[in-house]
Amino acid sequence: MIEKYLDKEPMVPESCFIHELATIVGGVKFGERCSVWPNASLRGDSCNITFGDNCNIQDSVVVHGYDEVVFGDYVSLGHGCIIHGANIDDNVIIGMGAIVLDGAKIGKNCIVGAGSLVTSNKVFGDGLLIVGSPAKAVRKLTEDEIRGIIENAEEYMVFLDNYKINSMKKAYK
Repeated sequence: MIEKYLDKEPMVPESCFIHELATIVGGVKFGERCSVWPNASLRGDSCNITFGDNCNIQDSVVVHGYDEVVFGDYVSLGHGCIIHGANIDDNVIIGMGAIVLDGAKIGKNCIVGAGSLVTSNKVFGDGLLIVGSPAKAVRKLTEDEIRGIIENAEEYMVFLDNYKINSMKKAYK
């Protein structure tokens, strides 16, 4: 479902794929080739939400906040994660079930581990593995791990292309 809220309307380029079971409301703006999967909820009612290019918002993700929420390019939001009022830079994976709270900032080329809790106003620099509750930077990422962040986003672009093709065909029995 894609719907306007007051004077805020989602902006979705043709190159994106939004699953019919996703909910996108209000001031949500996507870059090129983003994908949003079943049961994701992106609520731009009390704030604007902006995604860069080549982002994937996986199943059951929640994005909301009271201050603007900004995502860079090649961001993967893992299944069931919650982003509330945070900013995420380019080339980042937020692991499944992770929570990133108001005012937090995640730098470029980072991985936030599954189930981690990034507390309010916590700022992490570039190239880090961030894990735990509360989350801490435990080490720098390797070049292979950083390449893996891009590869993960590219895998979702393959899904995007396949779903766009298949959503044009309806199977009835």
